[in-house]
Amino acid sequence: MGISTRPQLTEEQLQQKAKDHLWMHFTRQSGMDNGGVPIITRGEGHHIFDSKGKKYFDGLSGLFVVNAGHGRKRLAQAAAKQAEELAFFPLWSYAHPSAIELADRLADYAPGDLNKVFFSTGGGEAVETAFKLAKQYWKLQGRPTKHKVISRAVAYHGTPQGALAITGIPSMKEMFEPITPGGFRVPNTNFYRAAEVGAPSDDLEQFGVWAANRIEEMIQFEGPETVAAVFLEPVQNSGGCFPPPPGYFQRVREICDKYDVLLVSDEVICAFGRIGHMFACDQYGYVPDMITCAKGMTSGYSPIGATIVSDRIYEPFSKGDTTFYHGYTFGGHPVSAAVALENLDIFEEEGLNERVRENSPLFRASLETLLDLPIVGDVRGDGYFFGIELVKDKSTKETFNDEESERLLRGFLSKGLYDAGLYCRADDRGDPVVQLAPPLTIGPAEFTEITDILRGVLSEAWSRL
Repeated sequence: MGISTRPQLTEEQLQQKAKDHLWMHFTRQSGMDNGGVPIITRGEGHHIFDSKGKKYFDGLSGLFVVNAGHGRKRLAQAAAKQAEELAFFPLWSYAHPSAIELADRLADYAPGDLNKVFFSTGGGEAVETAFKLAKQYWKLQGRPTKHKVISRAVAYHGTPQGALAITGIPSMKEMFEPITPGGFRVPNTNFYRAAEVGAPSDDLEQFGVWAANRIEEMIQFEGPETVAAVFLEPVQNSGGCFPPPPGYFQRVREICDKYDVLLVSDEVICAFGRIGHMFACDQYGYVPDMITCAKGMTSGYSPIGATIVSDRIYEPFSKGDTTFYHGYTFGGHPVSAAVALENLDIFEEEGLNERVRENSPLFRASLETLLDLPIVGDVRGDGYFFGIELVKDKSTKETFNDEESERLLRGFLSKGLYDAGLYCRADDRGDPVVQLAPPLTIGPAEFTEITDILRGVLSEAWSRL
Protein backbone atom coordinates (compact mmCIF):
# COMPACT_ATOMS: atom_id res chain seq x y z
CA MET A 1 0.00 0.00 0.00
CA GLY A 2 1.11 3.58 -0.68
CA ILE A 3 1.13 6.50 1.70
CA SER A 4 -2.34 7.33 2.97
CA THR A 5 -3.94 10.48 1.61
CA ARG A 6 -5.72 12.77 4.03
CA PRO A 7 -8.32 15.24 2.80
CA GLN A 8 -6.83 18.64 2.03
CA LEU A 9 -8.04 21.23 4.52
CA THR A 10 -9.22 24.66 3.44
CA GLU A 11 -7.58 27.84 4.70
CA GLU A 12 -10.50 28.42 7.06
CA GLN A 13 -10.29 24.87 8.46
CA LEU A 14 -6.53 25.15 9.04
CA GLN A 15 -6.89 28.49 10.80
CA GLN A 16 -9.67 27.19 13.05
CA LYS A 17 -7.74 24.04 14.00
CA ALA A 18 -4.64 26.14 14.70
CA LYS A 19 -6.68 28.46 16.93
CA ASP A 20 -8.27 25.52 18.73
CA HIS A 21 -5.19 23.40 19.36
CA LEU A 22 -1.78 24.76 18.24
CA TRP A 23 0.47 26.43 20.81
CA MET A 24 3.23 28.18 18.88
CA HIS A 25 6.76 28.82 20.13
CA PHE A 26 7.89 32.29 21.24
CA THR A 27 4.55 33.62 19.99
CA ARG A 28 1.75 35.71 21.41
CA GLN A 29 -1.19 33.32 21.18
CA SER A 30 -3.57 36.29 21.10
CA GLY A 31 -2.45 36.81 17.52
CA MET A 32 -4.71 33.91 16.58
CA ASP A 33 -7.65 36.24 17.19
CA ASN A 34 -6.38 38.89 14.78
CA GLY A 35 -6.80 37.32 11.38
CA GLY A 36 -5.08 34.04 12.16
CA VAL A 37 -1.50 32.95 11.60
CA PRO A 38 0.54 32.73 8.36
CA ILE A 39 0.60 29.08 7.27
CA ILE A 40 3.63 28.01 5.20
CA THR A 41 2.97 24.98 3.02
CA ARG A 42 5.93 24.61 0.65
CA GLY A 43 9.53 25.64 0.00
CA GLU A 44 11.68 25.71 -3.11
CA GLY A 45 15.23 27.07 -3.25
CA HIS A 46 15.22 30.37 -1.36
CA HIS A 47 11.45 30.78 -1.56
CA ILE A 48 8.56 29.68 0.64
CA PHE A 49 4.84 29.61 -0.20
CA ASP A 50 1.86 30.12 2.07
CA SER A 51 -1.51 28.38 2.16
CA LYS A 52 -2.95 31.07 -0.11
CA GLY A 53 -0.29 30.45 -2.74
CA LYS A 54 1.72 33.63 -2.16
CA LYS A 55 5.48 33.43 -2.67
CA TYR A 56 8.07 34.89 -0.26
CA PHE A 57 11.84 35.25 -0.19
CA ASP A 58 13.11 33.25 2.81
CA GLY A 59 15.59 35.75 4.18
CA LEU A 60 16.13 33.84 7.41
CA SER A 61 16.59 30.24 6.16
CA GLY A 62 13.54 29.31 8.23
CA LEU A 63 15.35 30.08 11.49
CA PHE A 64 19.04 30.15 10.48
CA VAL A 65 18.55 26.52 9.41
CA VAL A 66 17.82 25.77 5.74
CA ASN A 67 21.36 26.56 4.61
CA ALA A 68 21.27 24.39 1.47
CA GLY A 69 17.85 25.74 0.47
CA HIS A 70 14.34 24.31 0.37
CA GLY A 71 13.09 21.41 -1.74
CA ARG A 72 16.26 19.30 -1.87
CA LYS A 73 14.83 15.98 -2.99
CA ARG A 74 18.04 14.08 -2.34
CA LEU A 75 17.81 14.99 1.35
CA ALA A 76 14.26 13.67 1.51
CA GLN A 77 15.40 10.55 -0.31
CA ALA A 78 18.28 10.05 2.12
CA ALA A 79 15.78 10.20 4.99
CA ALA A 80 13.44 7.70 3.35
CA LYS A 81 16.26 5.29 2.52
CA GLN A 82 17.59 5.30 6.09
CA ALA A 83 14.09 4.97 7.56
CA GLU A 84 13.50 1.84 5.48
CA GLU A 85 16.77 0.29 6.65
CA LEU A 86 16.74 1.39 10.30
CA ALA A 87 14.20 3.98 11.40
CA PHE A 88 15.38 4.22 14.99
CA PHE A 89 17.82 2.86 17.52
CA PRO A 90 19.27 4.70 20.52
CA LEU A 91 22.92 5.46 21.17
CA TRP A 92 22.64 3.95 24.66
CA SER A 93 25.37 1.26 24.74
CA TYR A 94 24.69 0.55 21.05
CA ALA A 95 25.60 2.40 17.86
CA HIS A 96 24.50 2.53 14.24
CA PRO A 97 26.48 3.28 11.05
CA SER A 98 25.01 6.72 10.28
CA ALA A 99 25.91 8.16 13.69
CA ILE A 100 29.39 6.62 13.58
CA GLU A 101 30.09 8.02 10.12
CA LEU A 102 28.69 11.46 11.00
CA ALA A 103 30.73 11.67 14.21
CA ASP A 104 33.86 10.83 12.23
CA ARG A 105 33.07 13.50 9.66
CA LEU A 106 32.35 16.22 12.21
CA ALA A 107 35.62 15.41 13.99
CA ASP A 108 37.45 15.78 10.67
CA TYR A 109 35.90 19.23 10.14
CA ALA A 110 36.51 20.40 13.70
CA PRO A 111 39.76 22.22 14.53
CA GLY A 112 42.54 21.03 16.84
CA ASP A 113 41.88 17.89 18.85
CA LEU A 114 38.07 18.19 19.01
CA ASN A 115 37.55 14.53 18.21
CA LYS A 116 34.59 13.31 20.28
CA VAL A 117 30.97 13.94 19.31
CA PHE A 118 27.97 13.73 21.65
CA PHE A 119 24.70 13.92 19.72
CA SER A 120 21.46 15.62 20.76
CA THR A 121 18.38 16.73 18.83
CA GLY A 122 18.88 20.50 18.77
CA GLY A 123 20.95 23.50 19.77
CA GLY A 124 19.57 24.09 23.26
CA GLU A 125 20.27 20.46 24.11
CA ALA A 126 23.80 20.77 22.74
CA VAL A 127 24.43 23.76 25.03
CA GLU A 128 22.85 21.94 27.98
CA THR A 129 25.19 19.03 27.25
CA ALA A 130 28.26 21.30 27.21
CA PHE A 131 27.26 22.92 30.51
CA LYS A 132 26.86 19.56 32.24
CA LEU A 133 30.04 18.18 30.66
CA ALA A 134 32.04 21.16 31.92
CA LYS A 135 30.79 20.69 35.48
CA GLN A 136 31.41 16.95 35.54
CA TYR A 137 34.81 17.35 33.88
CA TRP A 138 36.06 19.61 36.66
CA LYS A 139 34.65 17.28 39.33
CA LEU A 140 36.56 14.41 37.74
CA GLN A 141 39.66 16.61 37.90
CA GLY A 142 39.18 16.97 41.65
CA ARG A 143 38.07 20.61 41.34
CA PRO A 144 34.35 20.48 42.22
CA THR A 145 34.05 24.21 42.97
CA LYS A 146 34.49 25.04 39.26
CA HIS A 147 30.81 25.17 38.27
CA LYS A 148 30.08 28.76 37.17
CA VAL A 149 29.74 29.81 33.53
CA ILE A 150 30.25 33.17 31.83
CA SER A 151 28.41 34.43 28.75
CA ARG A 152 27.67 37.80 27.17
CA ALA A 153 24.90 40.33 27.66
CA VAL A 154 21.83 39.80 25.45
CA ALA A 155 23.25 36.48 24.14
CA TYR A 156 20.80 33.63 23.52
CA HIS A 157 22.03 30.10 24.25
CA GLY A 158 18.77 28.13 24.53
CA THR A 159 15.79 27.49 26.78
CA PRO A 160 16.51 24.29 28.80
CA GLN A 161 17.05 25.18 32.45
CA GLY A 162 20.84 24.95 32.25
CA ALA A 163 21.11 26.70 28.88
CA LEU A 164 18.73 29.38 30.14
CA ALA A 165 21.21 30.17 32.92
CA ILE A 166 23.75 30.92 30.18
CA THR A 167 21.30 32.98 28.11
CA GLY A 168 21.83 36.69 28.76
CA ILE A 169 18.33 38.05 28.13
CA PRO A 170 16.64 38.90 31.47
CA SER A 171 13.13 39.18 30.00
CA MET A 172 13.30 35.57 28.78
CA LYS A 173 14.31 34.28 32.21
CA GLU A 174 12.34 36.14 34.87
CA MET A 175 9.13 34.11 34.50
CA PHE A 176 11.07 30.86 35.04
CA GLU A 177 13.01 31.88 38.13
CA PRO A 178 14.68 30.54 40.12
CA ILE A 179 17.06 29.75 37.26
CA THR A 180 19.84 27.16 37.51
CA PRO A 181 22.57 29.02 39.46
CA GLY A 182 26.00 29.87 38.17
CA GLY A 183 25.48 32.06 35.11
CA PHE A 184 27.33 35.41 34.92
CA ARG A 185 27.33 38.05 32.19
CA VAL A 186 29.99 40.24 30.55
CA PRO A 187 29.66 42.91 27.83
CA ASN A 188 29.18 41.78 24.23
CA THR A 189 31.00 43.05 21.12
CA ASN A 190 28.50 45.71 20.01
CA PHE A 191 31.00 48.27 18.71
CA TYR A 192 28.18 50.56 17.55
CA ARG A 193 27.22 51.09 21.21
CA ALA A 194 30.76 50.99 22.64
CA ALA A 195 30.75 54.54 24.01
CA GLU A 196 27.58 53.84 26.00
CA VAL A 197 29.38 51.21 28.11
CA GLY A 198 32.55 53.24 28.54
CA ALA A 199 34.53 51.20 26.02
CA PRO A 200 36.97 52.46 23.33
CA SER A 201 34.72 53.66 20.51
CA ASP A 202 37.21 54.87 17.90
CA ASP A 203 39.45 51.80 17.55
CA LEU A 204 37.84 48.42 16.83
CA GLU A 205 40.87 46.39 17.89
CA GLN A 206 41.18 48.22 21.20
CA PHE A 207 37.47 47.69 21.77
CA GLY A 208 37.97 43.95 21.22
CA VAL A 209 40.72 43.81 23.84
CA TRP A 210 38.52 45.80 26.23
CA ALA A 211 35.58 43.39 25.73
CA ALA A 212 37.78 40.31 26.17
CA ASN A 213 39.35 41.76 29.30
CA ARG A 214 35.91 42.03 30.90
CA ILE A 215 35.91 38.21 30.84
CA GLU A 216 39.18 38.14 32.76
CA GLU A 217 37.76 40.68 35.19
CA MET A 218 34.69 38.50 35.83
CA ILE A 219 36.84 35.37 36.34
CA GLN A 220 38.97 37.25 38.84
CA PHE A 221 35.94 38.68 40.63
CA GLU A 222 34.17 35.30 40.99
CA GLY A 223 37.43 33.45 41.61
CA PRO A 224 39.14 31.21 39.01
CA GLU A 225 38.50 28.13 41.18
CA THR A 226 34.75 28.66 40.76
CA VAL A 227 34.56 29.25 36.98
CA ALA A 228 34.11 26.21 34.72
CA ALA A 229 33.58 27.65 31.24
CA VAL A 230 32.98 30.65 29.00
CA PHE A 231 30.22 30.30 26.36
CA LEU A 232 30.54 32.56 23.30
CA GLU A 233 28.98 32.58 19.81
CA PRO A 234 31.48 33.44 17.05
CA VAL A 235 28.99 36.07 15.85
CA GLN A 236 26.45 36.85 18.57
CA ASN A 237 22.92 36.47 17.22
CA SER A 238 20.66 38.14 19.76
CA GLY A 239 21.01 41.91 19.71
CA GLY A 240 21.65 41.84 15.99
CA CYS A 241 24.74 40.05 14.67
CA PHE A 242 27.73 41.26 16.70
CA PRO A 243 30.94 40.03 14.99
CA PRO A 244 34.15 39.68 17.01
CA PRO A 245 36.70 42.49 16.67
CA PRO A 246 40.15 41.48 15.36
CA GLY A 247 42.13 39.72 18.08
CA TYR A 248 39.13 39.28 20.38
CA PHE A 249 39.06 35.49 20.40
CA GLN A 250 42.83 35.22 20.62
CA ARG A 251 42.69 37.27 23.81
CA VAL A 252 39.77 35.21 25.15
CA ARG A 253 41.67 31.98 24.48
CA GLU A 254 44.67 33.42 26.31
CA ILE A 255 42.50 34.33 29.31
CA CYS A 256 40.83 30.91 29.46
CA ASP A 257 44.21 29.18 29.35
CA LYS A 258 45.62 31.47 32.03
CA TYR A 259 42.82 30.68 34.51
CA ASP A 260 42.12 27.06 33.46
CA VAL A 261 38.63 27.84 32.16
CA LEU A 262 37.03 25.95 29.26
CA LEU A 263 36.08 27.88 26.12
CA VAL A 264 32.84 26.76 24.45
CA SER A 265 32.15 28.00 20.92
CA ASP A 266 28.36 28.04 20.57
CA GLU A 267 27.96 27.57 16.82
CA VAL A 268 24.33 26.49 16.72
CA ILE A 269 23.76 29.27 14.19
CA CYS A 270 27.27 30.02 12.91
CA ALA A 271 28.40 26.50 11.93
CA PHE A 272 27.84 24.82 8.56
CA GLY A 273 28.43 27.70 6.22
CA ARG A 274 26.67 30.62 7.85
CA ILE A 275 30.06 32.37 8.22
CA GLY A 276 31.68 30.55 5.27
CA HIS A 277 33.25 27.57 7.08
CA MET A 278 31.99 24.31 8.51
CA PHE A 279 32.89 25.80 11.90
CA ALA A 280 33.08 29.56 12.33
CA CYS A 281 35.93 29.39 14.85
CA ASP A 282 38.14 28.68 11.82
CA GLN A 283 37.16 32.07 10.37
CA TYR A 284 38.31 33.84 13.52
CA GLY A 285 41.41 31.77 14.23
CA TYR A 286 40.75 30.11 17.59
CA VAL A 287 40.43 26.53 18.85
CA PRO A 288 37.80 26.09 21.58
CA ASP A 289 37.53 23.21 24.05
CA MET A 290 33.99 22.43 22.90
CA ILE A 291 31.75 23.32 19.96
CA THR A 292 27.96 23.21 20.12
CA CYS A 293 26.15 22.95 16.80
CA ALA A 294 22.80 22.02 15.27
CA LYS A 295 20.59 23.94 12.81
CA GLY A 296 22.49 23.85 9.50
CA MET A 297 23.89 20.34 9.99
CA THR A 298 20.91 18.86 8.12
CA SER A 299 19.71 22.16 6.63
CA GLY A 300 16.63 21.53 8.76
CA TYR A 301 15.48 18.45 6.88
CA SER A 302 15.63 16.46 10.12
CA PRO A 303 16.44 17.57 13.69
CA ILE A 304 19.89 16.99 15.15
CA GLY A 305 22.45 18.68 17.40
CA ALA A 306 25.94 17.88 18.63
CA THR A 307 28.51 18.83 21.24
CA ILE A 308 32.04 18.26 19.94
CA VAL A 309 34.72 18.04 22.63
CA SER A 310 38.48 17.94 22.78
CA ASP A 311 40.52 14.88 23.69
CA ARG A 312 41.43 16.64 26.92
CA ILE A 313 37.77 16.92 27.99
CA TYR A 314 36.99 13.36 26.93
CA GLU A 315 40.00 11.72 28.58
CA PRO A 316 38.65 11.35 32.19
CA PHE A 317 35.40 9.90 30.82
CA SER A 318 37.27 7.18 28.93
CA LYS A 319 38.45 5.28 32.02
CA GLY A 320 36.98 2.58 34.23
CA ASP A 321 33.34 2.93 35.22
CA THR A 322 33.10 6.71 34.68
CA THR A 323 29.86 7.58 32.89
CA PHE A 324 28.32 10.80 31.63
CA TYR A 325 24.76 10.32 32.90
CA HIS A 326 23.14 12.43 30.24
CA GLY A 327 21.45 11.73 26.91
CA TYR A 328 18.39 12.00 24.69
CA THR A 329 16.17 9.32 23.22
CA PHE A 330 16.44 10.79 19.74
CA GLY A 331 20.06 12.04 19.97
CA GLY A 332 21.97 10.96 16.86
CA HIS A 333 18.78 9.59 15.29
CA PRO A 334 19.64 7.34 12.33
CA VAL A 335 17.45 9.28 9.89
CA SER A 336 18.82 12.65 11.00
CA ALA A 337 22.41 11.42 10.84
CA ALA A 338 21.87 10.06 7.31
CA VAL A 339 20.35 13.37 6.20
CA ALA A 340 23.27 15.28 7.75
CA LEU A 341 25.78 13.20 5.80
CA GLU A 342 23.93 13.87 2.53
CA ASN A 343 23.64 17.57 3.37
CA LEU A 344 27.37 17.82 4.00
CA ASP A 345 27.96 16.13 0.65
CA ILE A 346 25.95 18.93 -0.97
CA PHE A 347 28.07 21.54 0.82
CA GLU A 348 31.25 20.02 -0.56
CA GLU A 349 29.96 19.31 -4.08
CA GLU A 350 28.53 22.81 -4.55
CA GLY A 351 31.26 24.69 -2.67
CA LEU A 352 28.74 26.47 -0.44
CA ASN A 353 31.35 27.60 2.11
CA GLU A 354 33.50 29.05 -0.63
CA ARG A 355 30.43 30.72 -2.13
CA VAL A 356 29.67 32.47 1.15
CA ARG A 357 33.25 33.68 1.60
CA GLU A 358 33.33 35.02 -1.97
CA ASN A 359 29.94 36.75 -1.86
CA SER A 360 29.80 38.03 1.71
CA PRO A 361 31.49 41.39 0.88
CA LEU A 362 28.94 41.92 -1.91
CA PHE A 363 26.05 41.14 0.45
CA ARG A 364 27.44 43.61 2.99
CA ALA A 365 27.95 46.30 0.35
CA SER A 366 24.37 45.91 -0.87
CA LEU A 367 22.94 46.21 2.64
CA GLU A 368 25.20 49.17 3.46
CA THR A 369 23.45 51.21 0.76
CA LEU A 370 20.57 51.35 3.26
CA LEU A 371 22.71 53.55 5.54
CA ASP A 372 21.39 56.55 3.60
CA LEU A 373 17.98 55.98 5.21
CA PRO A 374 17.33 58.03 8.37
CA ILE A 375 16.07 54.96 10.25
CA VAL A 376 19.18 52.80 9.61
CA GLY A 377 21.95 53.34 12.16
CA ASP A 378 24.25 50.36 11.60
CA VAL A 379 24.79 47.37 9.31
CA ARG A 380 26.92 44.58 10.80
CA GLY A 381 27.61 40.87 10.62
CA ASP A 382 29.65 38.42 8.59
CA GLY A 383 29.20 35.63 6.05
CA TYR A 384 25.52 35.37 5.16
CA PHE A 385 24.49 36.68 8.60
CA PHE A 386 23.70 40.39 8.96
CA GLY A 387 21.81 42.71 11.26
CA ILE A 388 20.47 46.19 10.50
CA GLU A 389 20.03 48.34 13.61
CA LEU A 390 17.18 50.83 13.50
CA VAL A 391 17.43 54.19 15.26
CA LYS A 392 15.29 57.26 15.93
CA ASP A 393 18.19 59.68 15.48
CA LYS A 394 21.30 58.73 13.48
CA SER A 395 23.46 61.57 14.78
CA THR A 396 22.94 60.67 18.45
CA LYS A 397 22.25 56.92 17.90
CA GLU A 398 19.08 57.40 19.98
CA THR A 399 17.05 54.21 19.95
CA PHE A 400 13.32 53.65 20.27
CA ASN A 401 11.63 53.29 23.64
CA ASP A 402 9.66 50.13 24.42
CA GLU A 403 6.35 51.53 23.20
CA GLU A 404 7.87 52.85 19.97
CA SER A 405 9.73 49.59 19.39
CA GLU A 406 6.50 47.64 19.87
CA ARG A 407 4.70 49.84 17.38
CA LEU A 408 7.59 49.75 14.90
CA LEU A 409 8.50 46.05 14.96
CA ARG A 410 5.25 44.26 15.77
CA GLY A 411 2.83 46.93 14.70
CA PHE A 412 4.32 47.47 11.26
CA LEU A 413 7.70 46.03 10.25
CA SER A 414 7.17 42.28 10.72
CA LYS A 415 3.94 42.30 8.75
CA GLY A 416 5.15 44.97 6.33
CA LEU A 417 8.21 42.95 5.30
CA TYR A 418 6.15 39.78 5.02
CA ASP A 419 3.48 41.50 2.92
CA ALA A 420 6.27 42.83 0.68
CA GLY A 421 7.43 39.26 0.09
CA LEU A 422 10.39 39.00 2.48
CA TYR A 423 10.45 36.68 5.48
CA CYS A 424 13.14 37.83 7.91
CA ARG A 425 13.35 38.81 11.57
CA ALA A 426 12.45 42.10 13.24
CA ASP A 427 13.84 41.67 16.75
CA ASP A 428 14.12 43.79 19.89
CA ARG A 429 15.80 41.51 22.41
CA GLY A 430 18.46 44.21 22.36
CA ASP A 431 18.01 47.44 20.39
CA PRO A 432 15.60 47.12 17.42
CA VAL A 433 17.14 45.28 14.47
CA VAL A 434 16.21 43.50 11.27
CA GLN A 435 18.15 40.24 10.85
CA LEU A 436 19.01 38.41 7.65
CA ALA A 437 20.38 34.89 7.23
CA PRO A 438 19.31 33.64 3.78
CA PRO A 439 20.12 30.24 2.26
CA LEU A 440 23.75 29.91 1.23
CA THR A 441 22.75 29.22 -2.38
CA ILE A 442 21.86 32.84 -3.24
CA GLY A 443 24.11 35.44 -4.86
CA PRO A 444 24.37 39.10 -5.96
CA ALA A 445 21.03 39.24 -7.78
CA GLU A 446 19.24 38.10 -4.63
CA PHE A 447 21.21 40.54 -2.46
CA THR A 448 19.76 43.36 -4.58
CA GLU A 449 16.27 41.90 -4.32
CA ILE A 450 16.49 41.73 -0.51
CA THR A 451 17.90 45.27 -0.28
CA ASP A 452 15.21 46.73 -2.54
CA ILE A 453 12.41 45.22 -0.42
CA LEU A 454 14.05 46.47 2.77
CA ARG A 455 14.46 49.96 1.34
CA GLY A 456 10.79 50.24 0.49
CA VAL A 457 9.49 48.92 3.80
CA LEU A 458 11.98 50.79 6.01
CA SER A 459 11.23 54.04 4.16
CA GLU A 460 7.54 53.54 4.83
CA ALA A 461 8.25 52.71 8.47
CA TRP A 462 10.11 56.01 8.88
CA SER A 463 7.28 57.98 7.28
CA ARG A 464 4.82 56.37 9.70
CA LEU A 465 6.99 57.28 12.67
